Amino acid sequence: MDPVRNPFAPGAGSQPPELAGRDEIISEAAVALQRVLLGKHDRSQILLGLRGTGKTVLLNRIEQLAENFNHLTSFVEAPEDKTLAELLYPKIHQVLRRLSLIESAQANAYSAMRALRGFASVFKVSVGDVSISVDPETGSADSGNLEYDLSDLFIRIGEAAKSAGKAWTLLIDEVQYLSQLELSALIVAIHRVNQKQLPIMFFGAGLPMIAALSGDAKSYAERLFSYPTVGPLDDESATAAIQQPINDEGEAITDEALRMIIDRTEGYPYFLQEWGYQAWNVAKASPITADDIAHASSSALRRLDEGFFRVRFDRLTPKEREYVIAMAKLGKSPYRSSDIADVLKEKVQSLGPCRAKIINKGMIYSPAHGDIAFTVPMFENYLRRHFLDASKQTTPLP
Repeated sequence: MDPVRNPFAPGAGSQPPELAGRDEIISEAAVALQRVLLGKHDRSQILLGLRGTGKTVLLNRIEQLAENFNHLTSFVEAPEDKTLAELLYPKIHQVLRRLSLIESAQANAYSAMRALRGFASVFKVSVGDVSISVDPETGSADSGNLEYDLSDLFIRIGEAAKSAGKAWTLLIDEVQYLSQLELSALIVAIHRVNQKQLPIMFFGAGLPMIAALSGDAKSYAERLFSYPTVGPLDDESATAAIQQPINDEGEAITDEALRMIIDRTEGYPYFLQEWGYQAWNVAKASPITADDIAHASSSALRRLDEGFFRVRFDRLTPKEREYVIAMAKLGKSPYRSSDIADVLKEKVQSLGPCRAKIINKGMIYSPAHGDIAFTVPMFENYLRRHFLDASKQTTPLP
């Protein structure tokens, strides 16, 4: 079929043609966004899920909703090499510039801009091309204590937004890369603006360990946030994610072909997009059949192996690679740390530093005490294909 009309879009954060199975999360976000504008409390959200489950897609959708509901929005991705202060500074500056153009908010926006200037100075944020032409206000967001200063800054922003009849929504992807101090400060700041009923909402997304990290940072985090799980789609939603885009293009897919895609992807949204994309391109004509899926699967796996899986494996050191390959030898996750140690013929304690480094890289996490699992769905299958299947392994472990 015509590849130009292919409706599927496998990619990091790419909006799928059919956002299936996430209605409840989107609906709850829409209600919260509207309530905060009315001065009513509602919980912020942190979306939890493995890689490839569509968390970033959902954050993008929530950002669109926020803008539709008269919110100013700031979307950032937390990388491993930047501080929270560096991430937030240009985004907050942009929000305050927009608020300063609204007459009713000018005084409060000016005050918040002075607080931001002090905040940037005390945390040594390199302003680059983003400069603030106001003097800092002594004693405002400049103590050097991130918890105090971020709270002070958020309150100033909330007051400016309220005087403008607007709200501010902050969205942070990859929350797990924030340090414990930064996560704690963010939680405290959201808590303070909630107490003051200021129109600020926070939506985050990250790996499953974020709920525990939030609770460790501040015990009241579980009451401050909701933690929707973003997992694989059920059969009905997975079917809709594949079938609807194809039907919208005036084409069709057989029930047997649909079943094969769902079975091979286990319902994970990114994999569904990849299989749908390849199946469309392989099919000579409508409807897409089971034979088309059989041919498409090799292309889909090759693309995943060369991109989605390989890029993550390449971040690991040789010792870390040995650890995750040992995990794959044990079959399906989760795995006991003691079992991995037995495979490697090492003591559990001696492997602790290696395990911690892999966790910090976002490759594995601990779903329960003593257990380890991959953050990348079906990663063990990738490792078995390339490093454990003797019939296919033609190169030594890099």
